[in-house]
Amino acid sequence: MVMKILIIVFILAIIYSLASALIFLVKDHGEGDRTVKRLSWRIGLSLVLFLFLWVAYQLGWIEPNSGPVRYPATEQAVEPE
Repeated sequence: MVMKILIIVFILAIIYSLASALIFLVKDHGEGDRTVKRLSWRIGLSLVLFLFLWVAYQLGWIEPNSGPVRYPATEQAVEPE
């Protein structure tokens, strides 16, 4: 549960950084460096999240979900008639 909360916090921070960059882009009319700083933060947060997910998977803290479609464990070969 802690992992899910941490991932959600990272995603919300990334979205906040992206939205604030858009606001600064509109307010500053392309002048200044606030937009670039916010977009740099977004890229940094995205990289940290990606590396965290990779390390957590490698250490066994998280496991991939098979998704909503379940495939049978073994597939039986169909013999031609």
